[in-house]
Amino acid sequence: MLAHKVIATPVGLLKLVASERGLKAVLWEDDDPRRVPVALSRESASHPLLVWTQTQLGQYFAGERRGFQLPLDLAGTPFQRAVWQALLDIGYGERWSYEELAHRICKPKAQRAVGAANGRNPISMIVPCHRVLGKNGSLTGFAGGLGAKTFLLDLERRYAGSA
Repeated sequence: MLAHKVIATPVGLLKLVASERGLKAVLWEDDDPRRVPVALSRESASHPLLVWTQTQLGQYFAGERRGFQLPLDLAGTPFQRAVWQALLDIGYGERWSYEELAHRICKPKAQRAVGAANGRNPISMIVPCHRVLGKNGSLTGFAGGLGAKTFLLDLERRYAGSA
């Protein structure tokens, strides 16, 4: 059984979803339900993992947290999971291109597939897909919208130099 909690953040309402194994999803207010299919869940304002996720996201938005320490329950194809694991290697304030991400998973010709897997990342911000840009540094699609992506990149740029 999945549990969820909706929280208010500077980038809008987010729905946090947890399974028995870990955080399953961070969904945007207007998220396409087909992007990250999750089974029915029950609302749980006091679920320990969801509360801990909310706390860590609050610290992140305040510039006090550079990475997350949460158990993750990433469900996807082996290729998608490889892409998502590589996303976890992108440091706070860093930017990678889809080309670099494809090289990191040893699939240099799979840039489009990497982009598709990036777009299906179920755990936005925690698994930092927002740090992936087009080859020329351009902003590309993001489930939370380009405004949210810009906000997150600017937030990290602002706090990247402080310890």
